[in-house]
Amino acid sequence: MSASVRALLISAPASGQGKTTVAAALARLAVRCGHRVRVFKTGPDFIDPMILERAARQPVYQLDLWMGGLSHCRDLLHQAAREADLILVEGVMGLYDGNPSSADLAQAFNLPVALVIDGGAMAQTFGAIALGLKNYRPELKFHGVIANRVASAGHAAILAESFVGPAAEIRFLGVLPQDAALAIPDRHLGLLQADEIPDLDARLDRAADAIAVTLKLAEIPEVPCVAREPVEPPLPLLTAVRIAVARDAAFSFVYPANLALLEAMGALVTYFSPLEDEALPAADAVYLPGGYPELYAERLAANRGMHQALRSHVEAGKPVLAECGGMMLLFEHLTDLDGRRHAMVGLLPGETAMQSRLQSLALQSVRFESGELRGHSFHHSRLTTALSPVLCGRTQHGSPGEAVFQHRKLTATYIHFYWPSNARVAAQLFLP
Repeated sequence: MSASVRALLISAPASGQGKTTVAAALARLAVRCGHRVRVFKTGPDFIDPMILERAARQPVYQLDLWMGGLSHCRDLLHQAAREADLILVEGVMGLYDGNPSSADLAQAFNLPVALVIDGGAMAQTFGAIALGLKNYRPELKFHGVIANRVASAGHAAILAESFVGPAAEIRFLGVLPQDAALAIPDRHLGLLQADEIPDLDARLDRAADAIAVTLKLAEIPEVPCVAREPVEPPLPLLTAVRIAVARDAAFSFVYPANLALLEAMGALVTYFSPLEDEALPAADAVYLPGGYPELYAERLAANRGMHQALRSHVEAGKPVLAECGGMMLLFEHLTDLDGRRHAMVGLLPGETAMQSRLQSLALQSVRFESGELRGHSFHHSRLTTALSPVLCGRTQHGSPGEAVFQHRKLTATYIHFYWPSNARVAAQLFLP
């Protein structure tokens, strides 16, 4: 391993500025140039990493100082530096948003920051915003600023000219044009999933062509490789435990680090589709992750064979972990955004109904008997049930969080858990 690696954290003043497009464009450009690239996403997110994974052709892991912790993030970066010529990290929301923020992550690991600012409705103010973000925390290492959604060459010149006076020391890296062919379509939870965008590779290649004249790969700074602290391998707590993981268009919100942890603990992971399969694979435990069950509610309701398979699994005393969309599958009914009510599995009494507005967005932790497990909630549905929770999450700031329900060996909650936050607790959820 070399003593240094090129690395860049891509951030912005806010969400919606184009961080994912820039990060994916750089990753695709690096791959096309023959570089080994590893991409990470800051904070809890499932959808952006799907786009980034397609661009980089490598799994995209989370770097989250609260969910995973400093040592876990250090270990992931150390491993990436051993395998890659370039490390890219997409930030979350704005540079200083959240606690910890993308800026905190950059400072913890000495990562240079490239800002993406939407210049579409801006002129001379562009340089002032860049200067304010840079000076808000002067100790951060800034690489420069990219203007996104720029209308014309004249518009680009105006933005470039805004870097005068105190802002003159900031590098203006260039622009990405306002081009619908570069944009990634979105919906209520964010971007569309990678597999839902038929021309995604063409969009990524077009973005890579555009970024190639804006941000030169050879100019991305090198940083010292992150030193690895002693890390104990996960205990073999799930040796030979067969875990069936739901994976299809309706259930796709899975952290790669979670699956890697299962396998590191000795589990035998298989996959099934609640949309397509009428039976479960041979399994000692089942994991139903989040996703978009509301978009496929009619098909899920029609798959009576899967309903019975899940009921039989739970009645046999076998574990199930159902998170967010996975939990919605297990209640009696789901009402979609069009007001249509669909029969679900019925393992839990009650129903969920989609809402036009976000119902919860928070980092959360749950104190189980064997320890604390961290994660986050992010959903547009509302739950009505007579069930009493056995546990209740706490938000990062200490306020009451999401309910955790249990029935036999079934655990259900709106929280998406990040299992590396406590491998022992995660293993307990799957032990027969």
